Amino acid sequence: MISCIIIDDEPLALELLEDFISKISFLDLIASCSNGFEATNILHNQKIDLIFTDIEMPNFSGIDIIKSLEYKPHFIFTTAYSHYAVEGFNLNAIDYLVKPIPFHRFLKAATRALNVINEKEETTKTIEKPTSEPEYLFVKSEYENIKINVNEIKYIEGLKDYIKIYTSNQKPILTLSSLKKFEEKLGKNNFIRVHKSFIVSIPHIHSVQRNRIIIDKKWIPIGTSYKNEFIKRIDC
Repeated sequence: MISCIIIDDEPLALELLEDFISKISFLDLIASCSNGFEATNILHNQKIDLIFTDIEMPNFSGIDIIKSLEYKPHFIFTTAYSHYAVEGFNLNAIDYLVKPIPFHRFLKAATRALNVINEKEETTKTIEKPTSEPEYLFVKSEYENIKINVNEIKYIEGLKDYIKIYTSNQKPILTLSSLKKFEEKLGKNNFIRVHKSFIVSIPHIHSVQRNRIIIDKKWIPIGTSYKNEFIKRIDC
């Protein structure tokens, strides 16, 4: 459901848009406003997904309203004047409807808004979705491929063209790879790069002392460029 408001100083225009919105199942009309001041009070106090606004209104135009908002919902201009179209689209309007507005044209604009909002939400979910970590990895060491349980990895040390993987249940494993490539395989839920030469498993950290991490009896340095992100992750 898309929450929306109408802004128009003409009562008949408000009534028409209210009627149109009532016929569209995915639109939820929160308020009809006869001026920009009334609308901005609502917009500053309530999350609105979509604005339908006229442009030429006394004191506070529709373009002024959009420009004044710090958080900008999606918006569609509904106006009797076509010459504002270029400026409207430069402000990233979803659509520009010229009065008198037929219902089929209003429905097309509303559907476009629905698609844009849904696409944005899906993109946000994808970005926020945590990277999953594999249960195990196979790494090549000398003449064999060794299976390593990811939750047993304590830390990884970079050694030029090789990396050395330290685990709970095996002796350190040396394999031809880079820290960057191995970091991509691990995921980032439990692992973090703390130095140009080290990745550590957060669950295996025993303690943090100033600029170093202690895992077992190993002291692992925290690089200056990695420190802020590390502190955020462990929430010190």
